[in-house]
Order: sequence, then structure tokens, then C-alpha cells
Amino acid sequence: MKLPLFPLDTVLFPGCTLDLQLFEARYLDMISGCLKAGHGFGVVGLIKGSEVGLAASEYALTGCEALIRDWQQQSNGLLGIRVEGGRRFDVLTAQVQRDQLIVAEVDWRDEEDESPLGDEHADLAVLLEALGQHPLVETLGMGGPVQGQRALGYQLGYLLPFQPAQKLELLQLNDSPSRLQRIQGWLEQLQGEAVQ
Repeated sequence: MKLPLFPLDTVLFPGCTLDLQLFEARYLDMISGCLKAGHGFGVVGLIKGSEVGLAASEYALTGCEALIRDWQQQSNGLLGIRVEGGRRFDVLTAQVQRDQLIVAEVDWRDEEDESPLGDEHADLAVLLEALGQHPLVETLGMGGPVQGQRALGYQLGYLLPFQPAQKLELLQLNDSPSRLQRIQGWLEQLQGEAVQ
């Protein structure tokens, strides 16, 4: 399937919410086309280059579909949209169009079935609920109780202050237990650094 790409300084995860403000003609046209066709676009993490101007010179080859959930004209005149992460994908090939919009042929990744949370996930579930108390997270409608390992891993991966390369690594992992173990390990590293 062909999917327009939006390289950003953030990594979007399935089931997570992202607010964007658009002003570049290529992305306004992209959103219009997506709304007319009834499909989303792809968010890929920016590795090299800028979110604005010429097409990104380097971006992650694994991304997340962005499904448009709401839009409105902002007081500053820009178009504001709210998207929700959909399916993960891998970029097979990509072309830069004349307007600098990147359109890619993508391969959708399979998602595992949701697995229930175990006792070993209790601390991570409490952490997610604590993050949900933050006003910014609350406005996104995230951080509430989750039903399984996949949702817990995706939301923590999205909300915690990990480096972009770490977030991309979490997005690329195909099983929830590994994703949660990686998050737990990085949190322990962060706590160890804070104590020193």
C-alpha cells in the first residue's frame, strides 16, 4: 500500500494520541487527501534533517499509521489535528514528490494478541496511571488503566522520556514481554543515574 509519510521528531505508537499543527502546503494537501480517501498517513521518526522545508534526508524505516480523529482551525491560523496511532509498518520504497511530500510503499506489521498483565507488571501499570495524572497526558486521554501488556508497553514507550532511538527500538519489537522488559531495564538505569 502507498502511504504518505510525515517525518517527525517524535515516535508515534499504536493506540497513542498526538496533536499536530500544520502549516506547510504539502501536509495540508496530504490531510485533505487522507480525509477524502478515508485513510491515515504514516509517522516516521526523523533521524536527520528537519520537520519543515525540504523532504527529510533520513528517517526511520519503521513507523506508525496516524489515524485522523479530530481537526480544527487554531487561533493562530494553523490547522490543528489530533491523530491516534494505528498499525505499525515498514517502509519498502519511498519517493519524494515535487511538493516534497514523501510517499512510501509500506508493509504492515502483524500485531500479536493482547496478553493480560501479570503481577510482574504492577509497578509499570502504577507508573502509567501516575503519568496519566499529568495535565498534558490527561488532555490526550492517555495514561488510564490498560487491559494488557501491548497497550502498557506502547503507552509507556510513548510517554516516558526515552531517547528517540530507544523509542524506535521499542516500536520495532514484535512482542510485548520484550518491550516491557526493555522499558523496565531502562527505568532502572535512569534511577541508578539519578541516585549517583
